[in-house]
Amino acid sequence: MRPPPAGQAGSCAASHRSRPTASARQSQNHRQHWRPPVASPPTPSESSTPTGSTPPEPPAQRRRVSEAVHRRRWAILAVLAFSLLVVMLDNSILNVAMKTIAQPAPTGLGSTQSQLEWAVNSYTLVFAGLLFTAGLLGDRLGRKKVLLFGMLVFGAGSALSALSDSSGQLITFRAVMGLGGAFILPATLAIIMNVFEREEQPKAIGIWTGVVGFAIAAGPIAGGVLLEHFWWGSVFLVNVPIVVAAITAMAAIVPDSKDPRPSRLDAVGVLLSIVGLAVLVYGIIKGGQLGDFTRPEAWATILVGLAVLAGFVVYEAHSDHPALDVTYFRNRRFSASVAAIGLVFFALMGVTFFSVFYNQSVRGYSVLQSGLLVLPLALSQMFFAPRARLAVNRFGARAVCAGGLALTAVAFTGFLLLDQDTPIWVLEVLFFLMGTGMAHVMPPATVMIMSSLPREKAGSGSAVNNTFRQVGGAIGVAVLGSLLSTTYRNGIDGHLGALPAADRHAAGESVQATLAVAEKLGPAGSALVRPAHDAFIHAMHITAAGSAAVALVGAVVVLVFLPGREVTAAAGGDK
Repeated sequence: MRPPPAGQAGSCAASHRSRPTASARQSQNHRQHWRPPVASPPTPSESSTPTGSTPPEPPAQRRRVSEAVHRRRWAILAVLAFSLLVVMLDNSILNVAMKTIAQPAPTGLGSTQSQLEWAVNSYTLVFAGLLFTAGLLGDRLGRKKVLLFGMLVFGAGSALSALSDSSGQLITFRAVMGLGGAFILPATLAIIMNVFEREEQPKAIGIWTGVVGFAIAAGPIAGGVLLEHFWWGSVFLVNVPIVVAAITAMAAIVPDSKDPRPSRLDAVGVLLSIVGLAVLVYGIIKGGQLGDFTRPEAWATILVGLAVLAGFVVYEAHSDHPALDVTYFRNRRFSASVAAIGLVFFALMGVTFFSVFYNQSVRGYSVLQSGLLVLPLALSQMFFAPRARLAVNRFGARAVCAGGLALTAVAFTGFLLLDQDTPIWVLEVLFFLMGTGMAHVMPPATVMIMSSLPREKAGSGSAVNNTFRQVGGAIGVAVLGSLLSTTYRNGIDGHLGALPAADRHAAGESVQATLAVAEKLGPAGSALVRPAHDAFIHAMHITAAGSAAVALVGAVVVLVFLPGREVTAAAGGDK
């Protein structure tokens, strides 16, 4: 920990008489807040300083970041945001290309529905399973090195995916992309924490989370533009020049950082985390594919994953060199913020999942038009996320996070108003409210997670943050997607009795499948269109209500468990 500034010497004198214990240092770290430390009581030299503000200090005393890095911090953030954008765009851009990839060669690969699902799931499985390990390696080996490795692997996987000539190859190379993405995402946030001073971290993290939100909405737009002019592989190949540009810029301006005193590598803990996360996510994916979590293939796999993760927690609690210090979860700021991020992504991914089908299958919009309709979600996140810190400074993180989750729940509830003929501006308003709510949840929650850990453990903190977000999103798609499918199937079954047996099962799988069967039958199938739309809208309403309930649970968790506004001790210490 650095010596206290001169203006704080009086208030910290007692702390220099004896060396603080490890638990005291951890408690001090946990009390860090959004604003710079406030000295109390003031010395005579501070008597003219307004209450609640920090007296000015010479830069050399105040900064923990080198002057050279401090001068180029915004350029570094731009490069990190650029690299983050390509990964997050890819997560949403593939959904747009599914229909094209399913078509026979040479237009597509002739992939089956199961193969298409695994083209998505192979990425998710590797990505989620390795996020935590990648964050640890960044702390040990250097975050810049890990980030460059991730970008190289992601770029290579993108090129190979674009050149795939079979579904099996695409699934394999998508897994390679997941490996690269797992090393990119935690490294970007960890570098931000080591490039920016504490008072600027909320703004930088707000921009980082704004990029995540923008990418979720911009992916379908980019995919629609590419597919209108190029072949399906263009949605992957477009990553390659972006990766090359990002690597060049990283090598030039991004500094490296790592834990200066790493403990021994916790190989057992790392292995348990990989196996536990991978098995858990696989079980969630399997349950979503089956549409039934009561099947042994789903619930048994999920239980095994949870058991391994429980073993990981027990092992880490008794290890003298843990990969993750599980005592951080005793800090309510840390654990409540992690829960908020996991729950909001659970709810969000369920809504984005069904909104694509509503726009295209029910309202009849093209892929590009459907992507453009989501722009209010992206723009509101881009505008409000970097400014969320201003609301936190005024009202406190608990009020802002809970308010953001409540606003998100209101937006989800608004989907109950939608039917086949609702004016499109209503949907645009709902997307805007969703983005605004998200923008007031992710930045403060992420700041509280990262500020609860020492600076040298930034990679671990970033990995925990991103792991809960990824797992929360995967659970949201699986659970809410299953709810949507089951409700739709129950609503449409009564209208399929006259169909040939071969078509009856297929038509009940989804609204797209029903409409495809109706189109194949010609005039005889036209009677299915309206019931299909009605059944889907009812299923969408049920799923939206479920998403709203999850968001409200998140708001309650934040209000109950997240501490209120805190006064930060002057001797908070460095990170």
